[in-house]
Amino acid sequence: MKIWFFVFMVLPLLGCFYIGWHVWRILPLANVYKIIIIVMMLACFGLLFHNFSFGLERYPLPVARVLYAIGTSSIFVMLYLVMLFLVLDLGHLFHLVPSSFLRHSAVGSLSIVGIMLALFVYGNIHYYNKVRQPLDITTDKSLDKPVKMVLISDLHLGYHNTRTDFEKWVEMINKEHADMVLIAGDIVDISLKPILEENMAEVFRQLNAPVYACLGNHDYYAGEPKSEQFIRESGIRLLRDTCVTLPNGITLIGRDDRTNMRRKSLSQLTKEADLSHFTILLDHQPYHLEEAQQCGIDFQFSGHTHNGQVWPISWIEKFMYEDVFGLLQKGKTQYYVSSGIGIWGGKFRIGTHSEYVVLSVHSL
Repeated sequence: MKIWFFVFMVLPLLGCFYIGWHVWRILPLANVYKIIIIVMMLACFGLLFHNFSFGLERYPLPVARVLYAIGTSSIFVMLYLVMLFLVLDLGHLFHLVPSSFLRHSAVGSLSIVGIMLALFVYGNIHYYNKVRQPLDITTDKSLDKPVKMVLISDLHLGYHNTRTDFEKWVEMINKEHADMVLIAGDIVDISLKPILEENMAEVFRQLNAPVYACLGNHDYYAGEPKSEQFIRESGIRLLRDTCVTLPNGITLIGRDDRTNMRRKSLSQLTKEADLSHFTILLDHQPYHLEEAQQCGIDFQFSGHTHNGQVWPISWIEKFMYEDVFGLLQKGKTQYYVSSGIGIWGGKFRIGTHSEYVVLSVHSL
């Protein structure tokens, strides 16, 4: 608990102080204008806590979207401002950056604004570029014919990923003419309100293949009963600690998210499953990967990490997960952890990408 308090409260407050001190020094403006700018920056960051503490349901949808975008984007802006000022401070320490650039400087101020603007415009554009990730797997288990699947995770539909965004994703998925679509959790972001107002269930029903899914932690944050109801009404077969063997020779196991402390163990689930078929496990959070290997799972698909969303968080996550992103093999079990087709918060991808996986499974 102390670690999370330090990460989510102490570090951001220190970051705000560090940025505010630099902004005060560098702006070539009268003090009153400096105060206004710093207060506005703090207000933007404060929206992040407001949104999660008091919720956005009370606001009209257009207003809620603006509040969500500003609040969640501010934490990424703060991260990069801290890094940029640290680089400038180190440059000044080694006499590479003159003091005149950091104090009451129009050139310094405009340079920082230009760098940040260019970085986040790039990050936003890059987010909308969804990468098609092909993946071919062979198995010694019998399949009547090759099976093609589209795998997606972390849609985070809501205030920022709108119906218009989702319709474009569905169009991309339908072009694959897959045998089925598998979703590894976090279909909902933080609230069902924007999803229901935009009738996104109707868009799900436009998918031209059967859809199977497990829950993610954000589906719980949005209210697990309401999330489950929406998912089922969308025509999705939700697998909550459930196994199903399909006519195409695939066994699917969907684990409930680890947010549910009473979910079944994987060993319990595999006792109920027909492992003589090619077996796929959907488990949102990629923890304890060795369990799938020990239980004889052929392929595990997870999400959750977003591959950090932005650098250098993507590097930090490499120390947190055995497989933070991409393909991994342990014994005969293969794993794929997706960076997600959607995203949480500000719509920026810097040093990472959003993706959907096209998996083909062939018998030897």
